[in-house]
Amino acid sequence: MAECIICGAYTKYQKGKCSDCYRKSGSVPESEPELGLTDKEWERRYNMIKGRIAETLIQELFLSLKYNVFRYGMEHTVPGITELLKGVKSEVAYQIRKMPDFVVQHAKTKEVFFVEVKFRANGTFKLSDLDKDYPYNNAFIIVVSKKHIKCLSVEDIRQGKEITPESRNYLGNRKEFELDKEFIIDFCDFAVSFFAEVD
Repeated sequence: MAECIICGAYTKYQKGKCSDCYRKSGSVPESEPELGLTDKEWERRYNMIKGRIAETLIQELFLSLKYNVFRYGMEHTVPGITELLKGVKSEVAYQIRKMPDFVVQHAKTKEVFFVEVKFRANGTFKLSDLDKDYPYNNAFIIVVSKKHIKCLSVEDIRQGKEITPESRNYLGNRKEFELDKEFIIDFCDFAVSFFAEVD
């Protein structure tokens, strides 16, 4: 977490000042409203960007291995629906919100898979991280962390399996995908370089 260079309080930016120290330094007049994002908005966007980087990493991994990759999540399939569904509580709205990120098609067998990508700085994903009513039991959860790319099916997770820093459920071990393990290591190196300073 970034700290203010003057007082050590939380700030949005590495090597920056917190709002109070920024105002006191004379950079912003006391009467001028603060521009930019609130802390809550900043955190939401920060997490969204981390997730999109992880998604792009996995998309490029599969594309590089000659898979067909289709963005499937609601933000891609039905652009603009996110705003329309705010406050809507129905089974259909829930299923739309939970649409997996991708549909990937195996390069050789032509079999298709639902893939949900998650970034986890701590490298963990367990049953409590999955919505109890998650509607895609046949989906695969791929977790990108600072060191590894691991994968379990939703069914595996519901049976009590977990992705942890110590677990050996690497994406390259999934027989369904038949991926080249050495190739995945290159993408793990990308993850390390992109997420080294991320929390």
